Amino acid sequence: MAGDIEFTNNYKDLSTENGFQFEFTCNRCGNGYRTEFDTSGISVATSVLDSAGGLLGGFFGQAANVAQRAKSAAWEKGSDKAFREATQQIRPKFVQCPRCSAWMCREQCWNEKKGLCKQCAPDLGVEMAAAQADKSVEEVWAHAKMSAEDKHLTEKDWREGIVASCPACGAPQATNAKFCAACGTDLKTGKHCAQCGAKLQPEAKFCAECGAKAG
Repeated sequence: MAGDIEFTNNYKDLSTENGFQFEFTCNRCGNGYRTEFDTSGISVATSVLDSAGGLLGGFFGQAANVAQRAKSAAWEKGSDKAFREATQQIRPKFVQCPRCSAWMCREQCWNEKKGLCKQCAPDLGVEMAAAQADKSVEEVWAHAKMSAEDKHLTEKDWREGIVASCPACGAPQATNAKFCAACGTDLKTGKHCAQCGAKLQPEAKFCAECGAKAG
């Protein structure tokens, strides 16, 4: 029908008896646009009819009540017209996403390259930066939870290996200790291959690097 008015749910009607105003917002960021307050001729007609109803009584007062209802109908018609004009004015600033059907503002929440809203097709650069930031936060918290004994460990410490139990007495090692707390065995120095100089694992009979027999 020609009289149908297209509307969405992302607007507020801020109109009063003195004029019309509408506010449209983005479904994603909440930002939006507000039309200028339209001081239409309805406010003038309202004041005239209100004066007639206040001054006249009896039969004329009943006529004023009829006029009041006519005023209300005129206001509604004016509101429809103003709303139709407002939607036409604001529409270019919004896009309806073909995937989620939400109305998004072009300025902040629309991915022009993908033809989708940023809720359905986020900017990859922004997502990568956010992911890196999240990872950094995780590392900060993980480091904060580490014991003082563990915080001094370097890549060299990890590469040379951490002994879980003493090769001499079998006592478990709670930390990256240099000496066994149970028997005092040196856990770090160890033996080296006489052939190539590589460090030999505890109780090793042959070198893992060159295969030479351990001395």
